[in-house]
Amino acid sequence: MSDLESPRLPKSDGGLVQRWLWVLATTNPPEGEMDPVSRWLFLTRAGVIPMTLVSALSAGLLAVFYDDPVDWALFALSTLGLVLAHMANNLMNDLFDLQVGTDQEDYPRNLYSPHPVLSGAISKRGLMITALVVNVLGLIVMLILVAARGWPIAAFALAGFVLSVGYTAPPLRLKKHGLGEVTVIAVWGPLMMGGTYYAATGSIPWQVYVASLPYAILSTTVLMGKHIDKLAWDERDGTRTLPVVLGEERARLATKGMFVAFYGLTVVLVAVRIFPAAALLVFASFPLFPRVWEAYGHPKPVQSPVPNPVWPLWFAPLAFLLTRRAGGLLVLGLIIGALLGW
Repeated sequence: MSDLESPRLPKSDGGLVQRWLWVLATTNPPEGEMDPVSRWLFLTRAGVIPMTLVSALSAGLLAVFYDDPVDWALFALSTLGLVLAHMANNLMNDLFDLQVGTDQEDYPRNLYSPHPVLSGAISKRGLMITALVVNVLGLIVMLILVAARGWPIAAFALAGFVLSVGYTAPPLRLKKHGLGEVTVIAVWGPLMMGGTYYAATGSIPWQVYVASLPYAILSTTVLMGKHIDKLAWDERDGTRTLPVVLGEERARLATKGMFVAFYGLTVVLVAVRIFPAAALLVFASFPLFPRVWEAYGHPKPVQSPVPNPVWPLWFAPLAFLLTRRAGGLLVLGLIIGALLGW
């Protein structure tokens, strides 16, 4: 059986490292009492942070490929800021969805992974304080970068913050109005990659914005899959995510189109030298692609046909597996391109 059909997961009741890997792989807490690291990984949903790291690393590697001088200290600081922003976003999403009544005992957020407050892992006040502390740390990073690179850093950071908070929080509540998916493309693409590139080099050619789109689109397939998985609950709740607007079948077709767009855009960007030729390594993820494609061709099963610790999520983990594999290969290709120029 393939790793997609029967994923090899770490043990949730093993040693410390095994328990940390379990949280990273499933976003679920390990068995028994959580140690501080497991608790932090669980609260911040750190398993999805690699998607942010791919965007940040891609920006730095493209700068080398374009022969732009890179300040690696500022690049590292910018990457840290993105990780803090992503963690803060996850914390705030849980907080605001609880506040507006979306996250309840029978809502998928509390089924595929226990909600930190509803499960008793942390109090509501504790979650608020944690989110505040992480945001303050991110603000400090932003101020240092602004001092080094000027106001454009603040523009990138504040735009990302407004979209991240507005994703779930009133008055924008972008997710509720079918704009959450577009928000993810904007944040994981032009804002993350563009902001990191500018922080690292002090400039930003137009090619960077174009180069940010393939992976941003691929990352958005994970959210599309998640919203397809939650469609029945969101429809009942009046949360009009894009899959609710489109309906399940058309949402699955749209997500398949986004998979194709990722690979197709990569080829085009290699052809026009916005990406190095080595970026075509993303096609080494193709052994997973037919299985993910096949799954998106059918409605969600009534029960998971394989062991699935994040059920009732079905489409989202499949998209995440492909995104993780293809994203890692994209970074590898950009490393080769940066070092060898091809």
